Amino acid sequence: MNHKILCKKYFFRKEREKGEICSAQNNLKAIPKNLCSRLLFTLLIMLSFSSCNSNSGEPISRISYPSADEVAKRFNNPPPEYSISFYWGWNGDVTEEVIKRDLDNFKSSNVQVVTLEPGYHMPNAYLSEGWFEDVKTAVQLAKERDMKVYLVDEGKYPSGFAGGKIVEEAPELCMKILTVDTTFALGGGEKVSLPLTDNIVSAAAFNQTNGKTQIVELNGHELNWSAPDGDWQLFLVKHIMRSSPTRSVNNPSGGKDRRHALIDYMDPRATGKFMEVTHEKYRYHMGEEFGETILGFRGDEPDYSISGVPYTPGIFGEFKKHKGYDVKPYIATLFSPNPTEEQKRVKADYWEVWSSLFANNFFKIQADWCESHDLDYLVHLNHEENMTGLIRSEGDYFKNMRTVQMPGIDAIWHQIWPGDANPVFPKYASSSAHMNGKLRSFTESFAAYDPRPGFDEAKWILNQQLVRGINMVEVMFVPASSKGESGMRGWLAREDFPAVAKYIQRCCYLLSHGVPAAQLAVLFPTTSIWLGDNETDKIAVEMMQGLLKTQNDFDVIDEYSLDSLLEIQNGSFINKSGQEYAAIIIPPIRAMSAKALSRLKEFEKAGGIVISIGNESVLSIGKTFLDAPEVDISFEVNEPSNRLTNRVIAALPKSDFILEKPCEYIKYTHRKWKGADLYFIFNEGEDSQDLNVTLSGKGKVQVWDAMSGKIKEIPYKEVDGKSVMVNLKIDAWQTAFIVVDKLKK
Repeated sequence: MNHKILCKKYFFRKEREKGEICSAQNNLKAIPKNLCSRLLFTLLIMLSFSSCNSNSGEPISRISYPSADEVAKRFNNPPPEYSISFYWGWNGDVTEEVIKRDLDNFKSSNVQVVTLEPGYHMPNAYLSEGWFEDVKTAVQLAKERDMKVYLVDEGKYPSGFAGGKIVEEAPELCMKILTVDTTFALGGGEKVSLPLTDNIVSAAAFNQTNGKTQIVELNGHELNWSAPDGDWQLFLVKHIMRSSPTRSVNNPSGGKDRRHALIDYMDPRATGKFMEVTHEKYRYHMGEEFGETILGFRGDEPDYSISGVPYTPGIFGEFKKHKGYDVKPYIATLFSPNPTEEQKRVKADYWEVWSSLFANNFFKIQADWCESHDLDYLVHLNHEENMTGLIRSEGDYFKNMRTVQMPGIDAIWHQIWPGDANPVFPKYASSSAHMNGKLRSFTESFAAYDPRPGFDEAKWILNQQLVRGINMVEVMFVPASSKGESGMRGWLAREDFPAVAKYIQRCCYLLSHGVPAAQLAVLFPTTSIWLGDNETDKIAVEMMQGLLKTQNDFDVIDEYSLDSLLEIQNGSFINKSGQEYAAIIIPPIRAMSAKALSRLKEFEKAGGIVISIGNESVLSIGKTFLDAPEVDISFEVNEPSNRLTNRVIAALPKSDFILEKPCEYIKYTHRKWKGADLYFIFNEGEDSQDLNVTLSGKGKVQVWDAMSGKIKEIPYKEVDGKSVMVNLKIDAWQTAFIVVDKLKK
């Protein structure tokens, strides 16, 4: 046993003996004086290393860079953590016998990972002492079977209400919003006078005659206003405690309502309370398996799915500190049906502030805690397939995912289906992982699919996401109960499912090694959507779809990455994974930070390619959107239309994957290993294809068959000493892994 695990097991044993939970900060004080010097020395070095990393502000990259021979050793039978994970719902009388039965059935189907979800009508209530003992039993039984476990961090969803304990034990830490309190209809010359309660923060009036909104001044605790000429709607805005609805296993109604309120996601005290009654309790009961059998905590859809604007006490002070002006007079204009340009800019400033608080005080706190306990934090947001909806209720996808060890998406409600449009949203998760030096990104797939996919359709849906960079698969469908054969049904119960489960495991294993190799990045227009320009999302998605159809693979980046994360080296932007972007596409946008604009100019001067589409000028954001000047922007490649034209395609760097004849249904992703290149190729179309394809890389060429686990060499032709040409025969809905290995003799 290594020293790190020995130290960890010692602390968990002492905590249980004392009947208390020691925080990570107090662990050093808990060391007894008679601890052997070697163990103490090892522990001090470990803590010192951890402290240095946690204070560095830099994400810890776990990107591996093996040779093809090293990867091949485990290709046929990869480690269990690359397996499909079943979302294992504990419904009904889940006994030790039921747990054993389910785990045995799962493993016999080549499923070696479970994501353990609390369910309804369990013998021990969620977060009770009995619950933790049941989970501990399951973890031990999984360990005996060489299986791995992720723990869902909530009793259903969204994450952040701790099965009802937050509202019961600390209601002051529950979610808060801004909402319209009172409205008055007034004609020109009419007056309103009334006292104000302490929670009224702002007032505005909307003139239905000319469509303009004006701020109404509040004087202390009174409102006195006379309406000018026009037909006015006066509205007052207040802050209140109100939660998005939750579905809680501890809710006697069994419904989705507000009885078990969510935490105030922007308040670090609230996140601390949430983790105190969830994460820390798991650590106390089974922390010795953290990083061993237990791989991480899984979050689900934390957001403000509510009519109102996110609020937390102190946000106006934070706003003043970061933006330099008082936002309170403008708050009511956030609810205007027709805000002025000034008011739109203030809203963008407010969205930047609250989304930063959400990212730092909810997601980052959990990610840092998981990192310090050898765990991954997995979480997906709500509405990834509809980023304008996501930005309304969660602020900024990329900001929220920045520190998360395994960013994710979900594919439900037929968001991905054979024959439909070409969805790109799985790339948001994989791109976030690539940018921030994270090893993996995940999909939660198949919840609420109606009709449910058949066997071939399900495999297509998963391949569609894998070829867009996802490399961890979590499958719904498996509610465990005291009756039946572990709930397995549909295509999961087919005799050939175990072979597909092993196929997915091999795919995830291959796609989790090496450095992602897309040379192109597309800027996502989050700041433009903050300003109310939702059309930018639609245009950007259409451009990304066009790039995929022409085999120009890409990552999606945000402005922060341009500002602070990407480094410029030898004419490329380098991300935290070591990936090199040779070109950046800017879709039509309304605004960009002044620093990002400056860095793009620096990148272009160093030899990089910047392609600006449909942009003549933008708001150049310094400290605020409110006072941002309009500036002309011009790069060497400027496309005046709002489309991905042939001129734009011609300006891109030479693709690492070139088809001899066009085929929009062929998609691919490319990763670099030590001395080798891996290509994963998917034929999304209904017809078989027989194509010649030129691949960047030199050396012998092999096909790695993920269904059989076998590797074989295939003929190839060298091209310019830098690439190889191979013949690709690929049936409809089928995939292929091709490895070009220059180390092969």
